[in-house]
Amino acid sequence: QLQLVESGGGLVQAGGSLRLSCAASERSIRINVMNWYRQAPGKQREFVASFPSSGSGVIMYADSVKGRFTISGDYAQNMVWLQMNSLKPEDTAVYYCHAITYTGNYWGQGTQVTVSS
Repeated sequence: QLQLVESGGGLVQAGGSLRLSCAASERSIRINVMNWYRQAPGKQREFVASFPSSGSGVIMYADSVKGRFTISGDYAQNMVWLQMNSLKPEDTAVYYCHAITYTGNYWGQGTQVTVSS
């Protein structure tokens, strides 16, 4: 069973930056893609960014974070990061790491990001 552990969340003022990390428990498991999602209070979980393991894959971002967030990853370590700049109060949410393997989908427990105005 693959486990994902997020870290790096916290409280930051609007305009500030945070860097989230996600580490998978097993480096030997082949992960096809690692993503970040977020869920704000009272809202559905939404896609934030995607980092494919294949060189032919496309890094994708939600329109709401384009130009402010940058996803990166290292599949030799099965890790992915999310650099978040120019944070806005509407970015406040629990951020979840998500991984897709040949055997299924896996989710982390989430890390809270709070942006104060």
